[in-house]
Amino acid sequence: MIKGLIFDLDGVLTSTEHQHYEAWKSIGKRWGFDLTLAQNEALKGVSREGSLSLLCQWAGVTLDPPEFQECLHHKNAYYLQAIADLNQSHLLPGVMALLTEARNKHVLLGVGSSSKNARFILDKIGLTSFFDAIVDGNDLVHPKPDPEVFLKVAKALGLLPAECIVFEDALSGMQAAQNGGFACAIVGNPSLKSQAKWYLDSLEFFDFALYEEKSI
Repeated sequence: MIKGLIFDLDGVLTSTEHQHYEAWKSIGKRWGFDLTLAQNEALKGVSREGSLSLLCQWAGVTLDPPEFQECLHHKNAYYLQAIADLNQSHLLPGVMALLTEARNKHVLLGVGSSSKNARFILDKIGLTSFFDAIVDGNDLVHPKPDPEVFLKVAKALGLLPAECIVFEDALSGMQAAQNGGFACAIVGNPSLKSQAKWYLDSLEFFDFALYEEKSI
């Protein structure tokens, strides 16, 4: 029986992927490096520090600690400015209906995100009050694919991993869920369809009854 739903934030509840991409591109342009969409895909679910480390690796750039911190600050400031107008109209399809249905079924809800801006974004899109537990990058020691983020959400909900479903859109997030013993549904990322045990084009297609009938 499903007792808890745990959601990644970006790409599952709302999408600020383009804003992240432009923010990281702005860093790469400093070094004459043009970040590709394929490389940006590899940054999904990765911590801010981890993403910058990958960007430096791809660009062949070495930063001293102050420069590294300055780049992190620049990226976050660029990103926050880009999402200044984010609101509930930017929810992805099916989000509000699923959260409402889960509430009506007394299913607990959590967010497990690598983003240090997760609580800020949830406030902007008007979803904070729906969730019984929120764990984000500020609460973590180990980034995805380590399962720490989802294990902490489950613990805060008072549930076992086997009692929860994780909704993700990134490879690192799917691996984190699997590493923690969670069922995982990939949402809206066709590039992972062949690797996912359960795939949804959007949260509109999640069906509680279907899950109860079929193990994922």
